[in-house]
Amino acid sequence: MDVVIGPALALLYHLIELYTWVLIIGVIMSWLITFNVINLSNQFVRMIYDVVTRLTEPLLSRIRAMLPDLGGVDISPVILILLLWFAKDVIARLALRIG
Repeated sequence: MDVVIGPALALLYHLIELYTWVLIIGVIMSWLITFNVINLSNQFVRMIYDVVTRLTEPLLSRIRAMLPDLGGVDISPVILILLLWFAKDVIARLALRIG
């Protein structure tokens, strides 16, 4: 059974790590769009931003629904990154126990 669970945990760990990077890219892109460094009239930028938004927005919107109104400050990405780090730590500890 360890032959299947070990690689599955490693895959899950790396997927969470990849999702964290997608989330960071989404935050940076939203800042660049807000400050008009890049704009969505470029088709490539719009396509990348659309993919990143579709991947991250379902989780971020659920976190935003639970948070109080903080004005113009959105801390949902920070909370999601902390949750992802927690999940990675749990997976790493499970992998160590399995062997």
